[in-house]
Amino acid sequence: MTVKLTFLADQVDAIPIIAQWYLDEWGYLIPDETLDRARVRLQDYLNRDRIPFVLVAIRDDEVIGCAQLKFREMGKLFPDKEHWIGGVYVASRHRGDGVGSLLAETICSRAPDYGVQTVHLQTKRLDGGLYARLGWLPVQQVENHGLQVLVMERHLRP
Repeated sequence: MTVKLTFLADQVDAIPIIAQWYLDEWGYLIPDETLDRARVRLQDYLNRDRIPFVLVAIRDDEVIGCAQLKFREMGKLFPDKEHWIGGVYVASRHRGDGVGSLLAETICSRAPDYGVQTVHLQTKRLDGGLYARLGWLPVQQVENHGLQVLVMERHLRP
């Protein structure tokens, strides 16, 4: 089964699905987070021609995953690191199918078109997990929102 990737701007009906995923997965990290607030925040990602944007993974007309390219996810700790991949999420029954890799690799292949030379991310997997296997390099282990995370980077080809 083929996975199609599209911009959230072209798949706005995915906003409630993605907002629910984000609330369920990371909502506890944001004080007073609600589903409505998560939906509203996704409105900022309805771009195709500029950052920030969300790529949505679709298989057989079902939204199965997403990932963001955005600015300064950890701006207070890393003000010099501008571009970040974040919000990488794959629906549980589609994990292990390569969807997360596809999303991350596609963002990395498209990022230079937006003037991006280096991309960063944070992961709870302190060994780098998927991202280490994809060639991301560890930068630093830090505490973020009470969690130990590994910040990683990847230098992109122009």
